[in-house]
Amino acid sequence: MRAPTRRSSLKLFAAALATAAIPASASLAMAAEVRTARLGHSFADSHPRAAAMNRFAAEVNKATGGSVKVEVFGNAVLGSEEKMLIATQAGTVDFYMGALSPIAGRKKELQIFDFPFLFATDAEAASVLDGPAGSKLLASLEDMNVHGLVWSGGAFRNMSNSKRPLNALADMKGLKVRVMQSPMALASFNAMGMNAVPMAFTEVYTALETHALDGYEHPVVDMFANKMYEVQKYLTITNHVYTPVALVISKKFWASLTPEQQAAVQKAAEETRTFQRAEELRQAAEVVDQLKAKGMAMTVMPPAELENVRAAIRPVIEKNTDTIGAGFVGNFYDEIRKYRAAN
Repeated sequence: MRAPTRRSSLKLFAAALATAAIPASASLAMAAEVRTARLGHSFADSHPRAAAMNRFAAEVNKATGGSVKVEVFGNAVLGSEEKMLIATQAGTVDFYMGALSPIAGRKKELQIFDFPFLFATDAEAASVLDGPAGSKLLASLEDMNVHGLVWSGGAFRNMSNSKRPLNALADMKGLKVRVMQSPMALASFNAMGMNAVPMAFTEVYTALETHALDGYEHPVVDMFANKMYEVQKYLTITNHVYTPVALVISKKFWASLTPEQQAAVQKAAEETRTFQRAEELRQAAEVVDQLKAKGMAMTVMPPAELENVRAAIRPVIEKNTDTIGAGFVGNFYDEIRKYRAAN
């Protein structure tokens, strides 16, 4: 056998150096099968949540050295939020980001987020969601074949309609409004004197356009992103409910990942949460003026009238406290009181 030449020895040495220089994440990608996941959400491309999910996909790809690739499907192209959640449970959709209200009928503790005036500020909501109470709720999703990654954002909901300004509880009477597909939301709005209609969000714009509905309630950023100013005249700031959104993953897909990949996905989700919340708050501060510029008339419901709203829905909260579990509800309110005491 002929001895290796100096040139071939140098080539072997260079190859060894190149292999040693490959980062751990790239080695993981080379050693493992590339896994491609589908992530579904219902938000328009201009929404900060859509931008956050694109960022999440990029971070996962980077952190796993390309061994996990996330394809993002927004604008509800994979179906309504309820359908996407069912698909995530079945493992035919791998990630879902959005409200968990479609499964609140089967996971009753989630109905706590439909309690009007539960949270006072965005910071308070974020603190409680990231704390023991929020973590316990995410962990409880495991028995529904879903693994909760993070509470990724959230926003206060406000009212819009095509009939009249809402300056008092009495002005709400008789309005036919869309509410989330949640028993608590349905009962709350009926208690306010409205005719509440549970409806998938994908159907709402057309229902408002054809006047099958008079109005609906949603965060202002969503109203603008979905061009609701085209079919709604009156905006009323009530901040009546804070709806958090979660980023969850199918247990089937989660179990298929290596521990290193799981850690990378979890870290990317937590980093994206910070970005998403900041973007939601930034846009919310700007978007009311944009809605007004598009022709919507904006009013703020007076505090005295909000107290009347609270009084009207108090029996609903008391009834649903028993339904959800008085112990759970009490512990959740304890977490809120702890935050307020410290701040």
